Amino acid sequence: MQKLAPIVLFVYNRIWHTRQTVKSLAENDLAKESHLIIYSDYARNDKDKESVLQVRNFINTIEGFKSINIIERDSNFGLAVNIISGVSEVIKKYGNVILLEDDIVCSKTFLTYMNKLLSYYESNNAVFSVTGYTFPINIPEDYIYDVYFSPRASSWGWGTWIDRWLKVDWEVRDFHSFIKNPELVKSFNIGGGDLTKMLKEQMQGKIDSWSIKWSYTHFKNNAYCVYPTKSRLRNIGADNSGVHTDKTKKFDVNIFENNSELKLTEEVKLDDRIIGNLQKFFSQNKMRKMVEKISNILSK
Repeated sequence: MQKLAPIVLFVYNRIWHTRQTVKSLAENDLAKESHLIIYSDYARNDKDKESVLQVRNFINTIEGFKSINIIERDSNFGLAVNIISGVSEVIKKYGNVILLEDDIVCSKTFLTYMNKLLSYYESNNAVFSVTGYTFPINIPEDYIYDVYFSPRASSWGWGTWIDRWLKVDWEVRDFHSFIKNPELVKSFNIGGGDLTKMLKEQMQGKIDSWSIKWSYTHFKNNAYCVYPTKSRLRNIGADNSGVHTDKTKKFDVNIFENNSELKLTEEVKLDDRIIGNLQKFFSQNKMRKMVEKISNILSK
């Protein structure tokens, strides 16, 4: 039997979301054979102290895993730093990792699926990460595989290996040369027209996102993320409760529970139809904002 990847869970102050995440994770077939490492960030202000304490009281009661290691931060790291440092610590010890945040509800087959993909694509240098989530886009009926490839990395229920993770330049030192090159910008946006915008805002200090740097790392290395054609998880945090979440149903999906043998492919190749649907999905928000802006102007 293959060595199972450790699960790293990041929590903060959302007790209801954390309970749902842990419950779904513990119901997985491989939970009892998996190591669970939990990083609990410290309150960033007095207002959050009580809710952070509630979450910490709860995670110290968790059972049902091979081992449980809880790291309680004694100062506020913030989401990005907490994830970067936490993943780096765990992956150096184990070599790979499965990561979840406190607003991800997964299927009972999520760990089986993730460990299968981490094993299957470990030696394929064109794959930098795998994920259990897929966006609500149309998959062509004649598409024969259970996974597809995208240059866009996922930050919801994902996994990777140490050699890929260590390639990230968290300072993005080549940003200025990148942003001045229209061809590079166009190529980066194949994964969604919002990618360059997010990277630019990150470099301007307008947002604090580790995941856009992770996507940029995929792009720089001509690498891809493996997505399922049917989602093994859904995000329950798009309710204005999190750091980077607004209230929306845009990303809602049904959870796929089937545990049949996966039909995978070693050939890392983009399906133009799927990528086209992915690009349309991420252009919808841009179009909506444009329509709203025009409406506001006309109403004045």
